[in-house]
Amino acid sequence: MLYLDHAATTPVRPEVLQAMLPYLTERFGNPSSHHTVGEAAAEALADARRRVAAVLGFRPADIVFTSGGTEADNLAVKGLAIGAALHRAAGGRPPPVHVITTPIEHEAVLASCEYLDRVHGYAVTRLSVDATGSVDPETVAAAIRPDTALVSIGYANNEIGTVQDAAALASVTAAARVPLHLDAVQAAGWLPLAGLGADALSLAGHKIGAPQGVGVLAVRSRLPLEPLLHGGGQERGRRSGTEDLAGIVGFATALELAEAERVVAAARVTVIRDAFVSRVLELVPNARLTGHPTRRLPGTASFTFAGTSGEAVLLQLERRGVVTSSGSACAAGSDEPSHVLLACGIDPDTAHTAVRFTLAHTHIADLAPVADALADAVATVRSGG
Repeated sequence: MLYLDHAATTPVRPEVLQAMLPYLTERFGNPSSHHTVGEAAAEALADARRRVAAVLGFRPADIVFTSGGTEADNLAVKGLAIGAALHRAAGGRPPPVHVITTPIEHEAVLASCEYLDRVHGYAVTRLSVDATGSVDPETVAAAIRPDTALVSIGYANNEIGTVQDAAALASVTAAARVPLHLDAVQAAGWLPLAGLGADALSLAGHKIGAPQGVGVLAVRSRLPLEPLLHGGGQERGRRSGTEDLAGIVGFATALELAEAERVVAAARVTVIRDAFVSRVLELVPNARLTGHPTRRLPGTASFTFAGTSGEAVLLQLERRGVVTSSGSACAAGSDEPSHVLLACGIDPDTAHTAVRFTLAHTHIADLAPVADALADAVATVRSGG
């Protein structure tokens, strides 16, 4: 069986398991405990924090460990927006009650914005994107208001792979003195993460070979951040709860490995992906590549196949030994067409035909047999087989 759904999750790397093992066995201390066992755990936590910060270009004090990308996105959007409002209100100034995002974001961002609207009365601007899923920085600039609390945009889209111009977005938001949150969950290991100019970055461990259930929000300490979880005051009061030390050590190890391999792996996988895309478009009538044709994640190739059902094509592919998906794993099982594809101007019927292939750093060099299997699967579905 060939697994081509690495955007959904990746296997835990052996080096990561090895790094985690001591903290699942003899080094089991609670970092908040004031004795030698706890102090050893606290030092391991601090070391992991320093290592993550070094890769991301943030300070160790900026790193908040979370349960994953969804919590990191929630903390960024809700925490920064509400934190800014509380901070300004305390100073007797009008609070910011406006956030900017796009309609192609992960549901963790979109639902957090909806929460701000529904519960706290925030206005939410959802900027349009073009047919490739790209955001125009000038559109962002035009949407910023005096009461804008936050701009939250995905660095790279989890369904179609389109990569945004992070530097241009950061330039716009910095000029307006509005914090920029980039959802970098899919970008880690493929794109540069340091020096982007963002005020906050979200990452998830299971996208880069760490276990599921651990993530990071890197957020500038100067920004007021209202916590989602209250209690013991861990993570400098920004995320209470005993830290998952083994998972955090695993995350730091996986992130360092991904960054060390990134440049070579991205170049290699881009060549494999481009050859695969060309062969699919050659073999499958009416196949359409979604997302930006070149400014996309190296390991992502997503298509629509008019006249089929994406789920039926996936079933046929699995019968041929290929496992992949129709889009975001978080939306699996939904009967609704992809909100990302709809925002890109694709009609609902065609959006239902989407199939996404996502590769790993160390993947097979030739995906021609997969393209052949895909062509056969699509033909079978179109013929009613």
